[in-house]
Amino acid sequence: MAPQHAPRRARIAFSDSAAKQLEELTTEHEIHALDRTLVAISVDPEIGEPIPGDGTRPELRQYTDEFERVRCVYYVSALKTVVVVAYIEV
Repeated sequence: MAPQHAPRRARIAFSDSAAKQLEELTTEHEIHALDRTLVAISVDPEIGEPIPGDGTRPELRQYTDEFERVRCVYYVSALKTVVVVAYIEV
């Protein structure tokens, strides 16, 4: 029997503004909390709630981890292989 592999995770990319927010994280706790959130999103890109829009752009989603106090706004590529994080709040 062939070994079973875990589902593929989506690759995480950051918009310019999210990358700037990422650079401003200073504590180990903030970095760890964001890392846990990004792993959750990469495993299941549809985990977040859709943000209503006009349908002309990629659908924005919002994921909030109440325990870690992290909020991410992101969109997912058509093939669900890339998640682009647009906004980070830790």
